[in-house]
Amino acid sequence: MVHLRYFASLREQLGTGEEQVELPSNITDISGLTRWLQTREEPWKSALADSRLHVAINQEIVRPDAPVTDGDEVAWFPPVTGG
Repeated sequence: MVHLRYFASLREQLGTGEEQVELPSNITDISGLTRWLQTREEPWKSALADSRLHVAINQEIVRPDAPVTDGDEVAWFPPVTGG
């Protein structure tokens, strides 16, 4: 199982702040996990399509090629804006 968390506008778009999913055996990194989640169609497809999204594994910001394994917590959040 992988614990997925969605923050800020993503939580609103997806209608959930977190979920647990079985990690498919062919998913080895964040980009693969993101693409797999997007196969759920809308709103997943468009919500996770923004290339500016940040992703963290176990509370550490990572790149799309970072490995993801069973037991990880993966979080997506939009870029922070200031003013």
